[in-house]
Amino acid sequence: MSEGERSGILAENTETGPGKSGRARGAAGPGRERSRMIKAVIFDMDGVIIDSEPVYLNYLYEYARKKNPRVQLADLYGTVGTTKKDCWSVVERAVATGESWETLHAEYLGRWTDIFNEVDYLSIFRPQVLGVMDRLKEMGLRLAVASATNIEQVEKILKENGVASRLERMVSASTFKRSKPDPEVYLYTADQMGLAPAECLVIEDSTVGIMAGHAAGMTVAALIDERFAFDRSLADYELGSLEEIVPLAARLLKETEEK
Repeated sequence: MSEGERSGILAENTETGPGKSGRARGAAGPGRERSRMIKAVIFDMDGVIIDSEPVYLNYLYEYARKKNPRVQLADLYGTVGTTKKDCWSVVERAVATGESWETLHAEYLGRWTDIFNEVDYLSIFRPQVLGVMDRLKEMGLRLAVASATNIEQVEKILKENGVASRLERMVSASTFKRSKPDPEVYLYTADQMGLAPAECLVIEDSTVGIMAGHAAGMTVAALIDERFAFDRSLADYELGSLEEIVPLAARLLKETEEK
């Protein structure tokens, strides 16, 4: 289960771009220009490259039901895309056994290796991302992944599905003191690539991932997932599908050339 997410503050936004593809959100905020020299695209993994969040939610539901058979799946929706503390506080309230969220998390963590080995990651892989990445590379853009999942799992999953060979960097926020929504994982990834934050386009789905990319000073495109109540208000663009990344990147490059 990815760690390091929390709810963002809602901001008023209006869609300004025509159509659905790469549609722009509202004002970019102080010091955040809409058009930038994009040189790299940094992808989140869970919820973007692999559709893992419903799978992990079901494992958590199974665990919670053993604690309290009255727990409903909907009781745990608030665990998706949140920080470790916020996630397990939801579980603590749902199971209502009197155990602290720290105790529940520690117990569940003991099962995490088994869960990781049980999941068929190829079955939840979104294969269209390979074509998208190939197109981006043809456009001269550099690619990386910055995930909240631990690096051993990130490398195994991305090598298994053929993504790793297309990337310059695979970085895990678990190696830092603070995970998403802290921007450190994105800032570190850009630094390792020799790029300024403003030269990076981030592809995210969750509230905290969007917050992290925004706080890093990067352009953020949010992949829409209506199954979960993610706050996309800080995203610069919204994407209805992974395929919309390519025309968005092309548009950003064109806007820069025309300046």
